[in-house]
Amino acid sequence: MENKKHILVIAQYFYPEQFRINDICTEWIKRGYKVTVVTGIPNYPQGKFYKGYGWFKNRHEIWNGIEIIRIPLISRGHSSIRLALNYISFVISGWFWSHFTKINPSLVFIYEVSPMTQALVGVWIAERRKIPCHIYVTDLWPDNFEIITGIRNRLIIGPIEKLTKRIYKGCDKIFTSSESFIGSISKLGVPKNKLIFWPQYAEDFYKPVNSDKIPATDKIFPINDKFKILFAGNIGEAQGLGVLIDAAKILREKGNDNIQFCIVGDGRYKDTLIKQINDCHLNEFFVLHSKVPATVIPNLFAQTEASLICLSKNEVFAMTIPAKTQSCLACGKPIIVCADGEIRDIIQKARCGVTAAASDANGLAEMIICLANKSKEELDQLSANARNYYCEHFDKDMLLNKMDQHIANS
Repeated sequence: MENKKHILVIAQYFYPEQFRINDICTEWIKRGYKVTVVTGIPNYPQGKFYKGYGWFKNRHEIWNGIEIIRIPLISRGHSSIRLALNYISFVISGWFWSHFTKINPSLVFIYEVSPMTQALVGVWIAERRKIPCHIYVTDLWPDNFEIITGIRNRLIIGPIEKLTKRIYKGCDKIFTSSESFIGSISKLGVPKNKLIFWPQYAEDFYKPVNSDKIPATDKIFPINDKFKILFAGNIGEAQGLGVLIDAAKILREKGNDNIQFCIVGDGRYKDTLIKQINDCHLNEFFVLHSKVPATVIPNLFAQTEASLICLSKNEVFAMTIPAKTQSCLACGKPIIVCADGEIRDIIQKARCGVTAAASDANGLAEMIICLANKSKEELDQLSANARNYYCEHFDKDMLLNKMDQHIANS
């Protein structure tokens, strides 16, 4: 096999945490690259270290041929202060690592989901080694910081914006998961010739599954005649799942008690959501289950009639294409979107579901009723449209081949 480049990946979250960078790195190994990942101690989203990991446990391992180096950090916990310490501790540990490591890669690839601060580690090592630095932006900063913290004070936002500009300046190529990000990032003075739209893809196991092929261990939803809607993923403030409470109330008032939201995952908002469900006596509309391995999710889709993508109302989220978009499309399920902007445009272009504006409970309830009243033939057509759109626009090999070209030209 041809001797290809050594890619150093900086990603605060990595296996066994469930992020798409896990698959990207695995594919790079298959394509002949050497891959080293510098990451943190896994603790997302529950806020505490995974079993078997810690400051003095499993700090270095090999997974799928990928060398993983875990630098110390403080776990996320469940408070804003702990979250801030989590962000800062990764950067501090990364500064020491970048100054003392003997690793000598060909290029740096930063996988940026919040926090943007993690990218500093990649910029530092790239500058010290005088090698190309690429960043993949899936969250906009400082915008996301303002949303997460609620802080608008320019005395705080100003330095974070300056830090973001510093990171972008230190990167040779900036890949974005959404086309809308290009305009926003360029407003920070970033030359447009550095910006490249590279959408996310879904892992190979995301594909349609026949209901009779589901293992008994994966059958986690009640067996009934209800129209089941699956939301699988992080349950945080950004997902805006509070709208489901109001939508369920409206469905109950309209006599549509045949709807059931199947919520699978964990996150900082989950306890609040459970309390709202109980306080409003909406338990018949909801089934909640803890996080499952990503490989199980296609089997969950096969037990439900539709999938849900939901985001809070915010101009930044309106420019975001959530990673679950590609997963839902790849599994060939009708999709319900309760969000603004680019994600709504995709579902409408694909003709694979229904959409409502972010936080619009009335619109969401109306769209759910509309979808639930469709015939099996109509739902099957929406499913086929979803899968076809995925294959045309988000095919994994096509996107990885494009990335190969960018790496080769670095």
